[in-house]
Amino acid sequence: MTARADLDAVLNRIDQDLPDALARLMELLRIPSISTDPAYKAECAKAADWLVEDLRTLGFEAASRPTPGHPMVVAHGGTGGKHVLFYGHYDVQPVDPLSLWDRDPFDPEVQDTPKGKVIRARGASDDKGQLMTFIEACRAWKAVHGSLPAKLTIFLEGEEESGSPSLIPFMQENADELRAELALICDTGLFEDAVPAITTMLRGLAKSEFTLRAADRDLHSGMYGGLARNPLHVLTRILAGLHDDSGRVQVPGFYDDVAELPDSLRQQWQALAFDHRKFLGDVGLSVPAGEADRTPLEMIWSRPTAEVNGLWGGYNGAGFKTVLPSEAHAKVSFRLVSAQDPAKVLTAFRTWAEAQLPPDCEIIWHDAVEGSPASVMSIEDPAFEAARAALTEEWGRSAAFVGAGGSIPIAGYFKTYLGMDAMLIGFGRDDDQIHSPNEKYDLDCFHKGIRSWARVLARLA
Repeated sequence: MTARADLDAVLNRIDQDLPDALARLMELLRIPSISTDPAYKAECAKAADWLVEDLRTLGFEAASRPTPGHPMVVAHGGTGGKHVLFYGHYDVQPVDPLSLWDRDPFDPEVQDTPKGKVIRARGASDDKGQLMTFIEACRAWKAVHGSLPAKLTIFLEGEEESGSPSLIPFMQENADELRAELALICDTGLFEDAVPAITTMLRGLAKSEFTLRAADRDLHSGMYGGLARNPLHVLTRILAGLHDDSGRVQVPGFYDDVAELPDSLRQQWQALAFDHRKFLGDVGLSVPAGEADRTPLEMIWSRPTAEVNGLWGGYNGAGFKTVLPSEAHAKVSFRLVSAQDPAKVLTAFRTWAEAQLPPDCEIIWHDAVEGSPASVMSIEDPAFEAARAALTEEWGRSAAFVGAGGSIPIAGYFKTYLGMDAMLIGFGRDDDQIHSPNEKYDLDCFHKGIRSWARVLARLA
């Protein structure tokens, strides 16, 4: 067989086996593996055991590994080719409020909708349906060729939806076993519901909460107003100076470690024809803010930010109280990109803010200088272009390397603790209602997701 014929045989098998693949997913979806609620501890263990047994039928050496919380599923199989680790999570969010569900969240069903057939259940999209796309691709490959396409490690977590308290210690204790050449993560989605995407950069985060204090008690505004310092005035003046008129952050050194976007990525992003007017219009806005010389996608994917997330002080109850508060409070966060160091950014912010304090004022910082850096994958690795070509073939639209405005901690953990890049490929859609009642996963996304992974594995092998 040629390599093309090898792949075609696997794809045909996936098409023929779709009803059985769907039945297996439904079985997993019936297990209420809610990680945050201790009442479902046994169900989380049951889901881990289910996955272990399923992986063993494919020839993996698989085991449910204990942690102080819920088990990790670790499996090894295959030989040759690029050694890749696949990560997903089998735990799900709570279903509250149950009254807003149209059916039992753990009684999955395929439903007809105006946009096509969907799988309706808690965990259908986040993340059981997504992780099963990879396992089903492996199953089809094994059925056709009698072996797995490459050296594979499967790593499935049971606490992702409850903060992953056991994840870092487990990765540290088992680093040699888990380390591979590349990590694959299936917990993301298509760009604007249609374009296959590989997330290659995720912004980091640094947070700061503080109190600005002046007088030793609240003051009567009639007696002290105009003479005494008002900390609300001071704080709002400082925060108002956080950006200049063009949207650039004014903290000294803030942009020192920010790299410019490569031209190749900029061209890909431009080709996506992102409709920022609709994006803003959907939330009642119309005019982009932020850095005036940057495109909207650059601003939400590859540029750092400084945001005031909370601001309060004085009297906030019903009616009016003519008081000069003794304290004003704020929460400020920074989305980080490239090589920005959270500690360096927060230290610079503190120095900048304190330098603007007038006499009789002080700032009390309420948190340690810490945060998480950005994750930037090395797309010079040929595996990234190989995967992009595979996705383009399957979806009939040019796949793109994209960024993510938020953070997906596991990608950074793989870099920090295992020294490997991660390729984030997912097939969810914006209307999947993850974490909400009536979660769904399009049957077409499940089917094409399996086929996509088969194509990616063929190219990596």
